[in-house]
Amino acid sequence: MGQKVNPIGFRVGTLYTWSSKWFAKGSTYVDYLMEDRQIRQFLLPKLKNAGIAKVEIERAFDKRTVIIHVSRPGVAIGRGGAGIEQLKIDLLKILKIKDQGKLEIKFEEIKAPDLDAYLVAVSISDQLERRFPFRRVMHQTLERIRRSGAKGAKISLAGRLGGSEIARTETVKYGAIPLQTIRAIIDFAKIDSKVPRAGIVGVKVWIHRGE
Repeated sequence: MGQKVNPIGFRVGTLYTWSSKWFAKGSTYVDYLMEDRQIRQFLLPKLKNAGIAKVEIERAFDKRTVIIHVSRPGVAIGRGGAGIEQLKIDLLKILKIKDQGKLEIKFEEIKAPDLDAYLVAVSISDQLERRFPFRRVMHQTLERIRRSGAKGAKISLAGRLGGSEIARTETVKYGAIPLQTIRAIIDFAKIDSKVPRAGIVGVKVWIHRGE
């Protein structure tokens, strides 16, 4: 079997940095890790309409700073900042923190959503769940990525595509995707889509943005 490495993990420390930026010893490490997982499990579905792509968490002493990357920050922040305040209240309740000063939430806008692999994968998943023809979805998405200025892209779907009895893998690509070139900026995302009458369909997206 082929030995496959996650393209983002392969480039951590050179092109990419860690999503959680903190240091802990002993049992504190486990507590922080579980807390980070809770934060992401809450935010990803909650801010799906705002186009959430990534959640970065920083810690300094007892303070947590949550940086949320979204394509539509206005939807997340809400009118007069009501959305961000409610989000903070909900997170404080989940994490069982009483002091509001120990949690800060920031939003960063994603300028090119069609060049973000996670957002592209979520878009494909949503269309498959609405029972759009999978080949049309793949080709239209690939064309959008190409028009956004990517150097190369690949989309792979695996499962009972089109409701067929036997699972298979379909892949479309264009341009170059140099996975072994560390200086190449390659974004990657993998999610599962729950398609009616077909079960789980795996969606993988690779986007090469250049060097």
